Amino acid sequence: MSDNRRDFIKKGAALAAALSVGGGGIAEASSLMAEDTEKWGNVKGKMSQIKIAGQITPEPTPETFAFYNQMGINQAVLWTDATKSSGEYYGSRKKLFADNGINVYGFGNNDVHNQDKLVLNLPGRDEKIEEYKAHLRSLGKAGIGYTTYAHMGNGIWHSEVRGKARGGADARDFNVNAPHYGKWGDNVYHEPLSHGRRYTRDEVWANFKYFIQAVVRTAEENNVHIGIHPDDPPIPEMAGVPRLFTSFEGYKRALDLANNSPAVGLCLCVGSWMEGGDKLGKDAIGMIDYFGSRERIYKIHFRNIYAPLPHFIESFVDDGYTDMYTIMQALKRNNFKGVIIPDHIPKMDGGPNVGTAYSIGYMKALLNRVNAEV
Repeated sequence: MSDNRRDFIKKGAALAAALSVGGGGIAEASSLMAEDTEKWGNVKGKMSQIKIAGQITPEPTPETFAFYNQMGINQAVLWTDATKSSGEYYGSRKKLFADNGINVYGFGNNDVHNQDKLVLNLPGRDEKIEEYKAHLRSLGKAGIGYTTYAHMGNGIWHSEVRGKARGGADARDFNVNAPHYGKWGDNVYHEPLSHGRRYTRDEVWANFKYFIQAVVRTAEENNVHIGIHPDDPPIPEMAGVPRLFTSFEGYKRALDLANNSPAVGLCLCVGSWMEGGDKLGKDAIGMIDYFGSRERIYKIHFRNIYAPLPHFIESFVDDGYTDMYTIMQALKRNNFKGVIIPDHIPKMDGGPNVGTAYSIGYMKALLNRVNAEV
């Protein structure tokens, strides 16, 4: 029997004895209960501060709010583009969602995310940096404290043929040894060279340094946290463009280049990390233990896959090669205070909300389970 369990049983006996004597025993019992609550959180277990969020359209309908309210979701992350990236727009969304019982935890802007101008130092880089800083200032003005950033120069990669998840559900597939392509927005990229030449790793690191050191002060001044997303897939180079966020050491170096500012940390997509198998220096749990214990993870994309590279297919959250209960345990163990969202859900019959509801229901069950454990 563990020392903690012995202590718990011993304290329970002392509490019963104190209550049995009446009078002053009640004060003693209250003291024991207060001490135990401080240690364990409550009789079910120490409650975590993990929050489940929906990734929701910034232009919701009443039905949108009803769907998330019915699931008990009170956090959201939103995405827009440069046409709606003002402080006024962000603030109007924050108020609209708050009026419907949902806090806007984070807001992304697709036009300053996964930008080859930033990654590869293409013409217009400095203008794009100013656009990113304006995005941060707009978030600060609206009182929204988080945004996701990815540093991929040629997008997220897919096999030309889609995969199948459980029950024949349509799912993203990536196979190194089959025809594949990269995509971000309207841009589509192909092997062997997406940008006409092969870039060096030193070039891409220099470009990341230039970017992050240009924006980190603005993030600090506006109380905004930037979470860096892993490269997807986490392959060291795609179509002539090196990928930096494909290893534990890459993340450590990136945070060093940001002068270890608390404004810069991780958006850890555990599904993207699982794609790398045992080749990234640490697995997803190791990443949570290291960066989570240092309070440098701000958001988790909570998803699963069937097997790692060279060929992966995205799965339902309960059907991949990782037991997602162990991910939730690691988050609680490291006092994670950010949000977790369902992500890259295979398409279920019945409409787009079905997979979201299934994933969130499973995530809530896992969270309730770890919160109930002593």
